[in-house]
Amino acid sequence: MKSVLVDSSVWITFFKDRDAHPDLERLIEANQVCTNNLILAELVPFLKVKNQTEIIESLVVLPNIPLTIHWDSIIHLQIQNLTNGINRVGIPDLIIVDQVVTSGLILYSEDRHFTLMQRHIRFEMLQTT
Repeated sequence: MKSVLVDSSVWITFFKDRDAHPDLERLIEANQVCTNNLILAELVPFLKVKNQTEIIESLVVLPNIPLTIHWDSIIHLQIQNLTNGINRVGIPDLIIVDQVVTSGLILYSEDRHFTLMQRHIRFEMLQTT
């Protein structure tokens, strides 16, 4: 089974209510969850300020998929978005989609930008329940 890159939107909901994503619990137990430094950079500072050391420790031990930023690909993705009427997609989301595509990962996110992008960009995504 492919690894699942869990976006910060899912983690934030999961930290507030573990029952919100029972499938994430299952993926964690099956060792299918991975992260990257972009997602950690979104999560860790807030967790550190809130003294959530245990959560930080559980995140940093996950397999970390190295980021290689393909600027030409990111520009192409953004052109596709704009051409299809999808505006205001941030560079971090484009980097995540590019990584999912190039690394053969499955994305798990609550961010509607990803759902919109999936209509014209081929990548696998788990829908939140």
